[in-house]
Amino acid sequence: MRTSGAAAKRRIRKILAGRILVLDGATGTELQRRGMPAGVCPEIWCLEHPRQTGEIHRAYAKAGADVVYTCTFGANRLKLETYGIAGVREINRDLVRLAREAAGQGVLVFGDIGPTGRFVEPFGPLGFEEAVAVFREQVQGLLEGGADGFAIETMMDIQEARAALLAVREETDAFTVVTMTYEADGRTLGGTDPLTALVTLQSLGADAVGCNCSVGPEAMAEMVRAVKPYARVPLVAKPNAGLPSLVDGRTVFDMTPGAFAREAVTMAEAGGNLLGGCCGTTPEHVRGLAEALRGRKPVAPLRRPPAALSSARGCRILGDGPLMIVGERINPTGKKALQEELRAGSMETVRRMAREQEEAGAGLLDVNVGVPGIDEAKAIREVIGHVVNVTPLPLVIDSARVETIEAALRLYPGRALINSISGERDKLERLLPVAARYGAMYILLPLRGREVPETFEERRDIVREVLREARRHGLTKEDAVVDALVMTAASRPAAPRETLRTVEWCTRTLRCRTVVGLSNVSFGLPERRWINGAFLAMAQAMGLTMAIANPAQEELMSLKMAGDVLLAKDRNAAAYVRRFSALRKEPEPATAADPARRVAEAILEGDRDAVVARVEEALSSGIDISALVEGTMIPAVVRVGDLYEEKRYFLPQLIAGAEAMQRAMEHLEPRLRGDAARASPGSVLLATVEGDIHDIGKNIVALMLRNAGWRVVDLGKDASADRIVAAMEKEKPRAVGLSALMTTTMVHMKQAIDLARDRGFRTPFLVGGAVVTREYADSIGALYGRDGLEAVRVLEALPPPEDG
Repeated sequence: MRTSGAAAKRRIRKILAGRILVLDGATGTELQRRGMPAGVCPEIWCLEHPRQTGEIHRAYAKAGADVVYTCTFGANRLKLETYGIAGVREINRDLVRLAREAAGQGVLVFGDIGPTGRFVEPFGPLGFEEAVAVFREQVQGLLEGGADGFAIETMMDIQEARAALLAVREETDAFTVVTMTYEADGRTLGGTDPLTALVTLQSLGADAVGCNCSVGPEAMAEMVRAVKPYARVPLVAKPNAGLPSLVDGRTVFDMTPGAFAREAVTMAEAGGNLLGGCCGTTPEHVRGLAEALRGRKPVAPLRRPPAALSSARGCRILGDGPLMIVGERINPTGKKALQEELRAGSMETVRRMAREQEEAGAGLLDVNVGVPGIDEAKAIREVIGHVVNVTPLPLVIDSARVETIEAALRLYPGRALINSISGERDKLERLLPVAARYGAMYILLPLRGREVPETFEERRDIVREVLREARRHGLTKEDAVVDALVMTAASRPAAPRETLRTVEWCTRTLRCRTVVGLSNVSFGLPERRWINGAFLAMAQAMGLTMAIANPAQEELMSLKMAGDVLLAKDRNAAAYVRRFSALRKEPEPATAADPARRVAEAILEGDRDAVVARVEEALSSGIDISALVEGTMIPAVVRVGDLYEEKRYFLPQLIAGAEAMQRAMEHLEPRLRGDAARASPGSVLLATVEGDIHDIGKNIVALMLRNAGWRVVDLGKDASADRIVAAMEKEKPRAVGLSALMTTTMVHMKQAIDLARDRGFRTPFLVGGAVVTREYADSIGALYGRDGLEAVRVLEALPPPEDG
């Protein structure tokens, strides 16, 4: 670590113990008010105009902000490269110094870190380690400038937020805030909800977690209120000043400083500990907020919130709820076919097993890649990359190798459970620091050597010893799940009773979570399912938290659900009734017997690696190419869109499905030319408007349009009105799509449309982007597309082009 940041961190924590910490407001809209033109690099403009930049910092400090953010939101290498600018460290260093000088004594300066604009592995093309390196470079410059702390903000991808947080933590222990930005449905574009983000980020080492941008204070207060019971760190809220609208060619936010201040009280009552403003909030908004909060005691975080695990799209609270089943099937032991696939790098069986176990009722998935002769660290990363894209269930990382566990935890986009850490000195010394570094929970295996402790008392002593050692690394008993050690009843008749005593002691005395690996108890006995079921019911009554088992075993799952009802852990027997009142599904035919269905599954699951091989299998089986495209592939990608609209899929799954379809179509294209080819509905010209360098949304629209058969001409980012109209003259498109992510660049949509109309074009325009609304589209004479799916539907509804 390069620096500690300890003094600033102590000061911040002292403030938070007594009152709410006030953060600054919007920087971008304030820069625009002071003359920053559209299309320039904000960070360079700030350095070239230090007086105007300093005025903003000073104004927020005088308004009562305890913390000002540096003007470094986009000062990472990937963003700066779009302007042809280098010198990341120097730019960040100098902007911290500028903020420090302007804000004056007594005001803290946080280095501001925004997104790169790309999705990160395993959800996008930017490699995870590359993302960490990009952020570390920025962090180093911010540290050189003397930042007191860090604000990682406006994150849409939980994996990018993790990469940025790791970059900070690998350079300094300074106070670090992480805030995600949520859509109107309460999830990020990647499908992460506020509770899932909290579980992931507070365990990874964020000092405060919350949300900024996207919504106003009322909606943000609801988010804070929902996650407060699970927060062990202070919560952050930096809402917009209401919703944006366009007035006389300018973006305006409608919430007054007085109204904003009143809502600040609501956010404080909900449990917000660090409060400020985002888009549209001026120094007057912050002044009102600071005055409204003066003298108000904060709602402190919980010292010991419930233990929880998370994935990118969901979390599991390990409290007093129903018994949780850990799906055990992704383990190559005794599975020759899975061993061969792992050696070959194939993930088809892994993806199928993940999906099937979720459908069968598993709450977590155990993942093991222990095959002799393979690179386990590489294999576990590949497995994680596939599994997290087909299921939202959190993972249990199961390996005897420390290197494999660390590789998995570093990449995994959530909070995982390690299986396991025993009482052996080597395991304690090597694995406890890894668990602490990545914020993982761990299964505590009460074992010291090769011999399994036979009595409950022996196991109890080892559990206590491991927990003492874990505390040295900052881990508490809430981070542990004790394995009660199940041995076979056939050879050790007393063993099951000792396991049950261990479960009971952990639950009622230690108040710690427990797990058993169920199948061992019946080894060597006939009709093992009944032994397993009876033992599970006994352990369940003793308070067992989870069992590692095969969720496809009907009797086992039925007994588990009955036990949940009898122990009052299934409220109103709702889950039990759902399970047994539903009509039994007929067994589905094996996927191997239906090549067309396998193609559809590859598209539905976004399996870009397997889709081409499955297409070839289908064609080799005699399926007509046109029938495959029209009868299987197109319905499959339409279904992907339906799942996205139903909020069962999120942006990573939508992109993966569309890319799988695109890869299959590109493979088939030479054979589709001529009579068999789909008739193209025409061409569409796409562009992100002048001054805006964000193109994730536009690229998704392009992908969806290509899948629907349109020819897409993409002008890229920062396209001026003149350039758009010139391209229209050349390409003669049926429609033009314009994108904007920032409120400050929306006005360029109207400029492009007005210029096209002045030149005589009657071509329809379609507009979209995070800040664009249907009302705004109507006001400038454009069609509106909320996302790529709606864009396709809107364009397909256009009247046929006029002849000539």
